[in-house]
Order: sequence, then C-alpha cells, then structure tokens
Amino acid sequence: METFYDVLRRQGITRRSFLKFCSLTATSLGLGSYFAPRIAHALETKPRTPVIWLHGLECTCCSESFIRSAHPLAKDVVLSMLSLDYDDTLMASAGLQAQACLDETIAKYKGNYILAVEGNPPLNEDGMYCITGGKPFVEELKRVAKDAKAVIAWGACASWGCVQAAKPNPTHAVPIDKVIFDKPIIKVPGCPPIAEVMTAVVTYMLTFDRLPELDRQGRPKMFYGQRIHDKCYRRPHFDAGQFVESWDDEGARKGYCLYKMGCKGPTTYNACSTTRWNDGVSFPIGSGHGCIGCSEDGFWDKGSFYDRVTGIKQFGIEANADKIGGTLAAVTAAGVAVHAGITALTRAKLNHGKGFGKDGSGE
Repeated sequence: METFYDVLRRQGITRRSFLKFCSLTATSLGLGSYFAPRIAHALETKPRTPVIWLHGLECTCCSESFIRSAHPLAKDVVLSMLSLDYDDTLMASAGLQAQACLDETIAKYKGNYILAVEGNPPLNEDGMYCITGGKPFVEELKRVAKDAKAVIAWGACASWGCVQAAKPNPTHAVPIDKVIFDKPIIKVPGCPPIAEVMTAVVTYMLTFDRLPELDRQGRPKMFYGQRIHDKCYRRPHFDAGQFVESWDDEGARKGYCLYKMGCKGPTTYNACSTTRWNDGVSFPIGSGHGCIGCSEDGFWDKGSFYDRVTGIKQFGIEANADKIGGTLAAVTAAGVAVHAGITALTRAKLNHGKGFGKDGSGE
C-alpha cells in the first residue's frame, strides 16, 4: 500500500513543500517544531491508513466541516493520508457496489482500519428508525466496529447523542459508546467540530499510530483542554464587568462580553477561541452571538441558549466598571497611605541614627 509521501511525489509535490507541510502540521497539533522530522518520517514510511466512515442519525454537518479544512487541506488528508475506502456520503458508488466495498475493506484490513462514525444509532423498535444497507444502523455499527483498530466519534451526535437524543427521545438515540464497549473511542464533539480539529486528530493518529491524550470524557486534550472563556478576546470585558445587556445595544457595538446574553463559553471546553472557524477568521462569539456549548454533553436539554450561566465565581462577574474602578481606587489609596507611612518611619529612623554618630557625641 502506498505511503502518504508516495502519493505526494506522484502528484508532483516537492520535498521542500512536503517538509513545510510537516512543520505546519506539527504547529496545528500544538507540538514543537522538533516534531516535524518525526511526522515526516512517519508519512514517508507508513502505509496510508484505511478508513471506514459510517453515517447514522445526523445532518452531515461533520462531513461538511471536514471537507472545508484549511490546515491541513482536507483533500490532502482524504486523498493522500487516508485511504478512504468507504463513505456513503462522499463515494460515487451506491447500493450493492457500495456494500461490496465495505465488506471488502473489513475483510482485507481486519484489525488495521479506523472507523469514523458520524451520527448515532437509535435503539427503539430494534433500531428501525435508521436503516443503512437494508439493516438497522446499530447492527452495522457493531459489525464494522468489531474489527476496527480504533473509533472516532465525529461531532456531538456520535459523542453525546445531540438533538436526536433530546427529551423525550422517542427513537432512543444514544451516543456510540453506549453500543461499542471493547474499542478505544476518541470523541471529537461539536455541532459540527472545527474542521482543523478534525483533520489534526486524524493526522496525529496516522503519524504516531496512537490516540492523542484524552480527557476524562474521551476528548483530545490538545483541543478540549481549555474553556472557550479562557482565551476569548472578550475576556477583558468580562473581568471589567462590561457586558452586553441587550442585542445591538451600545455594549454589543463595542464588543463587550456576551455572558449576560447566555454565552456558555465559561463552561464549554473547545478550541473555538484559538483555532476559530472559516480558515481562522471568526467564531460565533466573534460574530456577536454567545457560545451555545455544543461540544458539551447534554447542551440541548439545559434550557434556553440565552439563559444566563449562574454560579460562576469570577472577578467582576456581578460588578460594573464603576464598582471595579472604585475598588481599585480604594486599593490604590490604601497602598499610597501604607507607602507614605513606611516612608515616614524610615526617615525618622535615619534622623535618629544621625543624632548618635559613630563617636557617640550625639551631635
């Protein structure tokens, strides 16, 4: 089977461009530049990894996000790094021909392929609410996962259940880890996930032949290790108590914090505020709308997206700029008073010392 580098050379890509790609990939993964040679070596020597991409209950937004990745380009991941042997959304074949491709890939690469899952399985009525290839999706999911090396849960649907699992959940839709128990699962939640996060996770797995370090919920720490709030460019306004009070008010025009408008950034772990969307141009908060917390479990059943998050004890959360300014002024005044007192004592001590010279004359 061809390596990633073999494919690039066949396409006329120079060695210089290849090494540049490896450096950019190391950066996008949050790794140091010294990892670039390791990435290059892996991509030069390892065969492309076969991937089976299944779709359950979902809207295909994860695929739409993935193919719009800019760093690295999705075409490089899909057509070069991966051997995407089955994806019923992207592949040209259909029906019996498509099913034959799926069965052939499972048999040929048993234990060596990656299963990527978009969407989730409904369990009610024996899984009859989602049929693929003439069978309930839950059955197909179990069959394909059995011989997979690892499983990627794309998006909030596969990771948490998403809106399909919203109360009262008549189809009994569940995340894939409620069905697959004996395989490592890496969750890449979001509705949809950020394109560059998706491709970076795949690149990491192909390069190092292992899952990235995961948090306690199964998400890669490199992208889900910090709250959106921690790196949000509106954070200084939050700390200063400067908030948007109503849509399109003066605070909104000045780019104040959206906390009071229901922004879930303080409780949502994702890379939106650093990696951003649309080739790094913007993200929902940058466009004037609060975060809805779509990478967190159960976000769809936690009330209105515009309900204010409560119980957050942070400096300035309930204060306005005047109160904070007054407090700072009081602290500053106290500091000045203390400094003046210390200065006076120091001078008195010095004067006292001058009165009793080394000769003890007291003059």
